[in-house]
This record gives sequence, structure tokens and C-alpha cells, in this order.
Amino acid sequence: MFADPQSITVGANTYSLARTGSGINTGQFDDATHVVEETISHTYGKRTRRLLRFDFDKIAADTFNPTLNTQSSMGCYIVLDIPTTGFSTTEQSDFVKGLLAYMTASSYAAVAKFIGGEA
Repeated sequence: MFADPQSITVGANTYSLARTGSGINTGQFDDATHVVEETISHTYGKRTRRLLRFDFDKIAADTFNPTLNTQSSMGCYIVLDIPTTGFSTTEQSDFVKGLLAYMTASSYAAVAKFIGGEA
């Protein structure tokens, strides 16, 4: 079980996320202002699916009418889609670490390219 609370730093802001829900194979965490929410879930069947997701909400000026504010939200998540046999937990961990290392290498160059729409 993930510890309560969880913490994430986005830019210069650190958010403390208290557990707001849990169930069979699920957990939810939320900050006090409802800006950041974390969801963790596991689905089992012919394949195992593991999800770690962060959702971010903010109020920003409307693009078409800057005098109005609108709520905007985005999500960022990692999904592991694993067959029931064939990959050890060590191999799964190594793959996730490799992905994270790839994304963060060279001052997050791959992140910048990804966000910029490069393929």
C-alpha cells in the first residue's frame, strides 16, 4: 500500500496528497485544494494492467476571452501492460527505470521533443 500522504513537486510547487479513497486494487490521493489528484490501480485478467496517474487542474484566462477564467485540466500517467507470464518483477522494474532514465536524460530532452509534437 502506498504511504499516506504522497508528495509530488511540479515546478516550484510541492503538493501533499492525502489518501481520499481505497478499494480492491485501487488508491486515490488528493491535495487539500483539489489541484492535484493521484490514482493508482491494478487490473488483472489475461494481462495485468498497472496505472499510476496524476491529474492537474487550474483556473486560467480563457483563450478567446481573456476577461473570463475557465477551469483546465490535464493528466499524466504511466501504464504497464504485462502478460500474466514472461516478465519478472525485476524485468518490469528495469523497463520502467529505463523509460524514466530515457525521458530525463540530457535535461529532459525527450520530454521537450514529446511535448513539442515530435515523433
